[in-house]
Amino acid sequence: MAEPQGSEETSSREARKIAQKCQLLVKAETRARVKKISEILKKPAEVRTEEEVQILQQSPDVVADMQKRARRREKLKEQLKEVEDPPEVLYRKSCELATAILQARHLVVYTGAGISTAASIPDYRGPNGVWTLLQQGRPVETRSLTDAQPTVTHMALARLHQEGYVKHVVSQNCDGLHLRSGLPREALSEVHGNMYIEVCAECEPEVEYHRLFDVTERTSLHRHVTDRNCHSCSEPLRDSIVHFGERSCLERPHNWEDAMENAKKADAILCLGSSLKVLKRYSCLWGKTRVLYKRPKLFIVNLQWTPKDDNATLKINGKCDELMVLLMKKLGLDIPVYKRDNDPIFKLAIPLLPDEHDSFSTCQLTLPTDSTSLMTQQDSKSPTCNSNEKDTDQKDHSSYKPGWFGKGCAKRRGSTAKRRKSNTTSTSVKLSD
Repeated sequence: MAEPQGSEETSSREARKIAQKCQLLVKAETRARVKKISEILKKPAEVRTEEEVQILQQSPDVVADMQKRARRREKLKEQLKEVEDPPEVLYRKSCELATAILQARHLVVYTGAGISTAASIPDYRGPNGVWTLLQQGRPVETRSLTDAQPTVTHMALARLHQEGYVKHVVSQNCDGLHLRSGLPREALSEVHGNMYIEVCAECEPEVEYHRLFDVTERTSLHRHVTDRNCHSCSEPLRDSIVHFGERSCLERPHNWEDAMENAKKADAILCLGSSLKVLKRYSCLWGKTRVLYKRPKLFIVNLQWTPKDDNATLKINGKCDELMVLLMKKLGLDIPVYKRDNDPIFKLAIPLLPDEHDSFSTCQLTLPTDSTSLMTQQDSKSPTCNSNEKDTDQKDHSSYKPGWFGKGCAKRRGSTAKRRKSNTTSTSVKLSD
């Protein structure tokens, strides 16, 4: 006689439960064994017991994989270290760079967060960088970036452009300090945006609104509306920031057209304060379509390793401001002193409409002689920010964090966790086999 259908379902269910229990036991055994192998590998080879050596010999693939990952981690640690050239080496290299600049017919400069650290703006991948702190679970705090002023490097680049040595600057920074240094807008491509610029993308051509405050206060990854409207078409304005994982979709201030055009003409590229981990992906900036001997000479100034070091004609491990002082002295040029009275942003800024005065709460730029912001009427209660004095009644901005700081790091940490899980799964398969 055939067995009842109910008993078949029961036996099938019990079989699945047994299989699930077996899988759990295998995973637990795998984890324990991986942990044991990891502890053994931490010991010097001469102090390992015969039993431990036997365990390693039984899992050669897993041992090789763990050793490979350990070497990769050590390599990454070395790359993250900040190294400074001795003073005599830095001077010699600054002389070499000065000679290269004098010989260059079309010099293009690429800048990163490292040129703004002297203005108390943290970088991203340094020991105390934004992404470094977030990955370590440490808080990221910074004062209002309207406190920041163009550094020696910003002012030196503006002078080099004025003298005709620098043809174009491509910046990854969102702090707006290049524009505030006096560098002409047509000579600048801010490929990741500008914290002082919001844009109406509906107007043709696009309309830029320069402000005296950080327009990214209420924006974030995939959320770019600033809660203000275009004065012409009344459509919502958006910030100009390109977060990690996003693509540029604005003509200005990104100015990719001029960036690519100047990259095609460049016979020399100077990279200042950038890890180049993002810029290296923009193949249009590196002349890769040219034959090898016609590609631009590459000069890199950065404290850390960059993925372009092996391709560089000259790598300088030093702080950008220190190098620029030596370089400008060698070229016989003075570095202009930043004066807030001459800051171009005050002439470019568009005043807010009466109903927009309460659309932001962050600190804003003011001229030293102004008691109130140029952006608002005399009766406005919006907080102001000066390099030497601040409104004593305004709220504390010591923990203020712009909308573009650290965005995309969570996404990267999520992908890292997925890779780790994938590596653990592959290790488990090897052990179970």
